[in-house]
Amino acid sequence: MSVAPVRFQARETVEQVEEGNDLAPKFDDRGLITVVTTDADSGELLMQGYMNAEALQLTISTGEAHYYSRSRQVLWHKGATSGLVQNVRELLVDDDQDCIWLRVDVAGGASCHVGYRSCFYRKVPIGDDYRAKQDGGHVELEWTDTEKVFDPDEVYGDAPNPTVL
Repeated sequence: MSVAPVRFQARETVEQVEEGNDLAPKFDDRGLITVVTTDADSGELLMQGYMNAEALQLTISTGEAHYYSRSRQVLWHKGATSGLVQNVRELLVDDDQDCIWLRVDVAGGASCHVGYRSCFYRKVPIGDDYRAKQDGGHVELEWTDTEKVFDPDEVYGDAPNPTVL
């Protein structure tokens, strides 16, 4: 079965973008759009990433999440190496079409390349909690998840680390 290529509409008017039926995404000056990804059932925040036009087109046409890695500057099919593919159940765009929200089912139960279910596995103390626990303004992160779903060394081996310091 052949699928027609995904084409985005030119952004012509505020009404078209905010109230119309045209998909006219606004990519930033680097050609990227922010993507927030959550678990389709629980609503748990899994990750935040970016897409370029090709990644968004592939996500729409395949039903599997594709991203653009800013650190490696490559297109990235989520789960191609690990097998932890994100099957998109719903793709939403915000009012001015400069942010994508993916609601996904994750094969294997993890989305973080570090091995945790979610990329958001630590929290920053705030308010009274911050004042009570911190010393001299140093912010120490608190762990919200300590159990990895998989071992990144076993899954990725010698593959380049997707994070650049």
